[in-house]
Amino acid sequence: MSVEQRAGSSHHDVVIIGAGLAGLALSRQLLLETDKTILLLERRAQIPPPHQKVGESSVQLAGYYYGRVLELEEYLWRNQFMKYNLRFYWKSAGRDNSRFEDYGKSYIRPFSNIPSYQLDRNTFEGELLRRNLESERFTSLTSVPRIEESMAAPGTSDPHTVTFTPEAGEAGAGEARDSEAETVTADWVVDTSGRSKFMARRKGLMRKNEIRHGSFWWWVDGLVDVDRLTDLTPRQIRMKPERRHTGHLPSWLATNHFCDEGLWFWVIPLQGKTSLGLVFDRAVVDYRDVSTPEKATTWVCEKFPCFARDLPQREVIDSNGLASFSYDCAQTISSERWALAGEAGRFTDPLYSPGSDLISIYNTLIVDAIKTDDAQELESKCKLYEQMMRAVYQAYVPTYAVSYDALGDQEAFSLKYAWELTVYFAGYVFPFINDLFTDRRFLLAFMRLFSQLGPINRSVQEYLSAYYQWKKTAVAPPEGPLYFDFMEIGSLREAEKTFYEVGVPVSEAKAILARQVDNLRELARFIAAQVASVVLGDKKVLTNRSFVEGFDVRKLEFDPEQMRRRWQECAADEELYLWSFDPFVMDRFRTSPAEGGPTDESDTAAESRADLVEMTE
Repeated sequence: MSVEQRAGSSHHDVVIIGAGLAGLALSRQLLLETDKTILLLERRAQIPPPHQKVGESSVQLAGYYYGRVLELEEYLWRNQFMKYNLRFYWKSAGRDNSRFEDYGKSYIRPFSNIPSYQLDRNTFEGELLRRNLESERFTSLTSVPRIEESMAAPGTSDPHTVTFTPEAGEAGAGEARDSEAETVTADWVVDTSGRSKFMARRKGLMRKNEIRHGSFWWWVDGLVDVDRLTDLTPRQIRMKPERRHTGHLPSWLATNHFCDEGLWFWVIPLQGKTSLGLVFDRAVVDYRDVSTPEKATTWVCEKFPCFARDLPQREVIDSNGLASFSYDCAQTISSERWALAGEAGRFTDPLYSPGSDLISIYNTLIVDAIKTDDAQELESKCKLYEQMMRAVYQAYVPTYAVSYDALGDQEAFSLKYAWELTVYFAGYVFPFINDLFTDRRFLLAFMRLFSQLGPINRSVQEYLSAYYQWKKTAVAPPEGPLYFDFMEIGSLREAEKTFYEVGVPVSEAKAILARQVDNLRELARFIAAQVASVVLGDKKVLTNRSFVEGFDVRKLEFDPEQMRRRWQECAADEELYLWSFDPFVMDRFRTSPAEGGPTDESDTAAESRADLVEMTE
C-alpha cells in the first residue's frame, strides 16, 4: 500500500508521538483552535490500553482545560465524577484509629467554583480519541513500535522527516496493513510518549531532580466509602457532630489523602471501581515492602487501621508501581519546531495532582507556538515559553523535595498546603483561565513577580520541615481529631477571589497578580510567626509588630534559641502588627480537644477575637 493509504498523506502539519492523555488532548486542542492536519503515532495496539491507567485526579486548572478549553464539560459531568477537592487525614494519639471518625481532617468544605474531576483515564482517553477521529484532519496509527525522526536543519523552514515501521495488522482507521517502513514529513514533531521519553532520550535532554519518591497503586472493584470505615450505624453516620465542620457532601468524592511522615495513601472514586495508591519518600518506605497489591494492602491496613474493615475483602482489578518516578528535562520546546509534553518531558509528584495541570499549560503554549508562522516571533516565543515551562515545574520541586516530611503533622501540613494552594490559585489558575500565559505583555511581568516567590517558597518549605522535626519531640500530638478548613486562612480566601476575575485587561491582570504576591508575602510572614508562637508558647508573638516585622521571609531560619532571644528583645513592644485576617486561626492546634469532640471553630474564633481585643486595650 502507498503511504497515502496508510497515513492518509505524505505530509502532516504536526506529527505527535504517543497517544496518551497529553497527546490526545493536544490533538483535540489543535483541531479546535487551528486548521492543522495531525498524525498521531502510538506504539501500543490499543488506545486506551487494556490495563488500567493511573493519574485520575485533576484540580482546577486541568478541570478548566478539559471542560472549557477542550469543550468536554457535558461529557465530564455525565460520565466522570465531579471532584470534591483534596482532603487530608491524620491518625489521633490515644486512639486505635480503626474508625474514620478517629482521624483529624483538613479540607475545603464547599465545592470549588471551577470544577475538577476524578477521571477514569481509560474511558476519558477513549472519548478524546473518538472525538478526534471525527475530524478528517486527524489520523491515528497504532502498533507502531519503531519510529525514527530526522529534524530539519536549524534556521530553515524545511519539514522534518518521520519514518516509522508499523507492525502487521490493523491500522487505526481499521484497514489492513503490512509492516513496511513508511515516511512522512511534518512541520512540527511533538513527543507525548510518556515515560518512553522518545525525544528526550534521543536528544540527551533527560535530567534528574531532587525528588526521591516511589509509588505503588492498585484498583479494586466497587466504591471504598471512607465514611463507612466505622462501627457507627447509618443513622449515626448521618448524625455525626463533625458534620458541623466537614459538611454533608460525601467524603468519598474527594481525592482523599491519609498522611504520615513522608508518605500518603490516596483513595479516588471512579465509576464502578476505586483507585488506591501509596506514595512515599524512599527514605521512609522500601518499595519492595509494598510492591504487590497483597503487600500494599497489608501495609496500609497496619499504618491506617480503619482500612482493615474494607480493603482485604476487595477484588483487585489491576496494579502497577514505580520505585522512582520523578525527573526533569533540559528543554521541552524549541523554535526548531519540536516540543515535549506530559511525562515525555518532566514529572514531579502526584501529591497535589499537578500532572494534568502541566499538560494543560504545556499543550497551550505548544499550540500557540504551532500557530506562529513568523520565524523571529517563534524564536522569541519558544525562548520565553521554555523559561515559563521550567519556572512552573521548578516551583513545584521544593514542595516535594524539601518538606515532604511535614505530611506527618496536621498543623505543619495545613500551613504548608494553605501556602501552596494560595500560590496555585493566584499564580496558576488565575492566569490560565484568562488566557494570559500566551500573552507576552503579561508573561514578562508574571516571570518577574514569580521569580520573587522562588526564594520565599524554598525558605517556607525548609522552615516548615524543620518545624515538623522539632515538633515531633517537643509537642505532644492531639489525643483526638481536629478539624480544619484551609479556607479559614484569609490569604487563601483572598487568592480564591481571583477565580472571579475573568476577562480582565492585561494591565489589570498585572495589578491583580502584584496584589497576590503581596498577599503571599503576608502569608509567609504569618507562617513564620505562627510557628514561632508555638515554639515560644506565647500567642502574643502573633501580634507583636517588631517581632513579626523582624522576619525576612526570603531567609527564614528555624532556630528556637534565636527566637527566644529576639522575643526577649521585642516582648515589651506594645505596638500591634495588624494582619488582614484573623491571626489566631490556628489556635485549635495549640491544645488537644476534649474526649467529647473537637475544638469548635466558632468558639476558637470568638476566643481569639477576645484575646485580640484585650491586647488592643
